[in-house]
Amino acid sequence: MAKTIIVSNRLPISLRHRNGKFEFKPSAGGLATGLDSIYKSGENIWIGWPGNTVDDAEQRAEIILELYDLKMAPVFLTKTDVEQFYEGFSNETLWPAFHYFTQYMIYNPEHWEAYVRVNQKFCDAIVKKADPDDTIWVHDYQLMLLPQMLREILPDATIAFFQHIPFPSYEIIRMIPWRREILEGVCGADLIGFHTYDDMRHFLSAVGRITGMSGESGYIQAENRIINVDSFPMGIDYHKFAKQAKSRKTQNIVKDFRQKVGDQKLLLTIDRLDYSKGIPQRIHVFDQLLKQHKELRGKVSMIMVVVPSRDKVQSYKELKEEIDLLVGRINSEYSTLDWVPVHYFYRSFPFEELSAFYSMSDIALVTPLRDGMNLVCKEFVASKNDQTGVLILSEMAGASKELQDAILVNPNDRQGVVDAIYEALSMKEEEQKERIASMQESLKKYDVFQWVKVFMDRVGHVKAKQAELTSKDVDAKVINEIQASFKKAKNPIFFLDYDGTLTGFKSNPQDAVPDAELKSLVKDLSGKAQVVIISGRDKDTLGKWFAGQNIDMIAEHGVWVHLKDQEEDWQLYAEVDDSWKEDIRNVMEYYVLRTPGAFIEEKHHSLVWHYRKVESGLGDLRMRELFSHLKYMARGHNLQVLEGNMVLEIKRPDINKGRAATSMMKGHDFDFILAIGDDWTDEDTFKAMPKNAYSIRVGYAYTQANYNIKSVKQVRQLLHKLAD
Repeated sequence: MAKTIIVSNRLPISLRHRNGKFEFKPSAGGLATGLDSIYKSGENIWIGWPGNTVDDAEQRAEIILELYDLKMAPVFLTKTDVEQFYEGFSNETLWPAFHYFTQYMIYNPEHWEAYVRVNQKFCDAIVKKADPDDTIWVHDYQLMLLPQMLREILPDATIAFFQHIPFPSYEIIRMIPWRREILEGVCGADLIGFHTYDDMRHFLSAVGRITGMSGESGYIQAENRIINVDSFPMGIDYHKFAKQAKSRKTQNIVKDFRQKVGDQKLLLTIDRLDYSKGIPQRIHVFDQLLKQHKELRGKVSMIMVVVPSRDKVQSYKELKEEIDLLVGRINSEYSTLDWVPVHYFYRSFPFEELSAFYSMSDIALVTPLRDGMNLVCKEFVASKNDQTGVLILSEMAGASKELQDAILVNPNDRQGVVDAIYEALSMKEEEQKERIASMQESLKKYDVFQWVKVFMDRVGHVKAKQAELTSKDVDAKVINEIQASFKKAKNPIFFLDYDGTLTGFKSNPQDAVPDAELKSLVKDLSGKAQVVIISGRDKDTLGKWFAGQNIDMIAEHGVWVHLKDQEEDWQLYAEVDDSWKEDIRNVMEYYVLRTPGAFIEEKHHSLVWHYRKVESGLGDLRMRELFSHLKYMARGHNLQVLEGNMVLEIKRPDINKGRAATSMMKGHDFDFILAIGDDWTDEDTFKAMPKNAYSIRVGYAYTQANYNIKSVKQVRQLLHKLAD
């Protein structure tokens, strides 16, 4: 029976070495809670590093057995692995890059080699446990190469990837020397998830520009399958936090804390030690608040919890020293005998004490400079059973997209955050309750369990879409069937598109001249069947390229027809009114001026805007703008706007390849019909084909065709088999 394998850098436990023995401490993290129901059921398993180095073979064997009972399997890392892969590449290259702190990025080839090596270790560990029909869900930035490594060994496995930290813009990702390998690694997955739409958009842009894989509407077109990229904002276990806040234990702690701090207003900040969290900036804000609003001195305190993290790394050591210094300075400047401005804790707290902090605080100040999601703000809102309290939230946290009833701030705007705190302190209770109630409704609905369900449902959806396409794949069986049918045929006909079907694309369209192999292939085919080259190309170019060949040609999507057995050269198949061209050309020329590398091609019945030579991001952007503009203009002229491969074409809708193909088949009794094309203009041909025709679209896009074929190379291979 198929199982689900969860994979993350760390297992949801910590392995501790005490008194010569190892002991396990369960993790209380949000991810562990959410995935609890998955990995603990059936044959499912969680694979990851247990959090400590174990060199002794006997101890490793013991740990493997103990973890087996907990539905886990360890990947053991050496001290060097931890230093170079985890502390090195993961946290000194990827972490700062993905959080936009480029000044901390280190480009160390040894660290990169360790990253590859450890990802391979994870791959080997998974392959030992995985069956071909299992679902493997890989988590986070430490394992970005893993999906592709798995895909190479388990080509039919269901592989998903989720990134829990932000994904940066193309401008940042391209700074990493190994950016292509990283992106291709992630693209081994069937479903790729991020917390926000922005992260997803950045990823799609980077993949398009760096790997050249095209993407549309959240789908990436890989060589032989589609990959879905989507956003799934992660929730929390809402009821766990709401219930804990109500508990007698937590309320007793609240009572105890409150007696110590009196009736002053409490600002709460909870963070892991990290430069992305904006902790020093927050202390400066609080200092500025006390300077500008002297009346608040003695009436407001900040509870600041900083959870230790990576404090062996130099930049983190320096950050810790800076925080210590700033807290010391503010406390020495403002403290009185009965009031301390900042209650600073550099340690982690048990769950019930954290719950007490959430429950008793009047304001949560969650102002990271950049964060994937940030669950602290959600935990604070869930803990507010009386619905009083105010959340001040950074726009740079993924959660800001959901929690619109928080006071949203730019963490770099110090005065703006000061004003937000002052607004929160003076906010009426009625407004506080309205805001908290609204956010609680949202968090209840989309909790961590719903997040897991939606993600896993989407995995199933993507696999179903892939299966749809795979069922249409031109495999050996289909090729044999086509060959057998062709051999029996007495009157066969081929409709073959040119660009992207018989030959690849060139940056300059005039360079896509048929090579000797293609000319020979067309000649051989035309000796066995009626061959029709049906293209969007102009008649002069097609006529020149295929001069002397015993074939029919349809040019400009069906405006011109050249029949091999008629004396006339080219016949105008469709008379066209082109009075609309001037208006449209003016608009296209405006976009050419704004887009270096773009140019206009004028055909008898259409205008084509080419952007193959344009920088990819800019080309896509301008094409979308022009597409909208032309769509608007097309209504008034009864025109159709078509999106081709790096081209945008506008023409009359009643002129298309399908109409021309239908006309050519009229009055003939063809017993074998093969139509091959690669873009939306060929869909009209496919629609026009009778039911018994073989219609094939090049690439794995959705299509009216009966089949998909991978590439131009495979098209030629198929045609060679038919020509032999």
